[in-house]
Amino acid sequence: MHVGVDSFVSSVTDPTDGRVIGASERMEHLLEEITLADRVGLYSFGIGEHHRSEYYDSAPSIILAAAAARTERIRLGSAVKVLSADDPVRVFQEFATLDLISKGRTDLVVGRGSFTESFPLFGLDLADYDSLFIEKLELLLQIRDNVEVTWSGKHRPALTRQSIYPRPMQDPLPVWVGVGGSPESFARAGLLGLPLMIAIIGGEPRQFAPLVDLYRRAGAQAGHAPEKLKVGLHVFGFVAESTQAAADTIYPGWNEMFTKISRERGFARPTRAQFDATSGPNGAFFMGDPQTVADKIARVGEQLGGVDRLSLQMTNPRLAHSDLLRGIELLGTEVAPLVADL
Repeated sequence: MHVGVDSFVSSVTDPTDGRVIGASERMEHLLEEITLADRVGLYSFGIGEHHRSEYYDSAPSIILAAAAARTERIRLGSAVKVLSADDPVRVFQEFATLDLISKGRTDLVVGRGSFTESFPLFGLDLADYDSLFIEKLELLLQIRDNVEVTWSGKHRPALTRQSIYPRPMQDPLPVWVGVGGSPESFARAGLLGLPLMIAIIGGEPRQFAPLVDLYRRAGAQAGHAPEKLKVGLHVFGFVAESTQAAADTIYPGWNEMFTKISRERGFARPTRAQFDATSGPNGAFFMGDPQTVADKIARVGEQLGGVDRLSLQMTNPRLAHSDLLRGIELLGTEVAPLVADL
């Protein structure tokens, strides 16, 4: 199994002195984090996409291009690119360019995102949430597979024998579908024969087993080879010297982040008991000392019938840069070797 890191590039308040890290300094910290992930042998680093004040990842391809110039081996990708709110032509061009800069180290993970700010920002109707993604994914795949494209749809002007450049170094450019818990999304990815990236942010990972089975059955029925039907997991987590240290380090930021989301969505305020349960053996958070995290990765991989890659989203708004660097180091030097042969 391949192990990597995902980041939403959250704004950070340094827990040691209460100082809010400036946006430019936060970007420099991020690039240092990616460079370290490359150096300690992690497989991938992904950048999310949000259009909110607490995140600095609204232009992931630009961040990833800066990272490509500083790294040598690590794969670089989106986590996820909000395809519904963008033009598939520009998305392809940006990530094809990134693939050239990185010399073939790009993965494009596309999805609809878990926030909706991008819809009014770009003049889109939230009522078209599903149809936008389905149509734009169709166009993106047509562009990926053909230099010259003729296409028409509802949400974008038609293309008539238009050639789209540049072309990526990888042929084809890897396109993954990011999903949450919708059976339709799992089945669609299987029918298209696209690799699947599952965002697990709550509940128990083993609950996704029937959906993963649905994905694999749909892919098999559509005639896709099993090796094409890859499964990846995007999960929250953190690695420290001990499980207690990991929990104590990450909890303040988790509480801040989920309190805000709960308030926006009308949910009950999160509690430490919920955090502890979510971080436990069967919960959605992969948190603890290296052996604990590795054991959980192995257990969940078995529950889901095999997982090709797992990415830990380790950043949060109250995590010191030095602690995050140490977490990345432990993930690469101690956790990844323990699960490499799974």
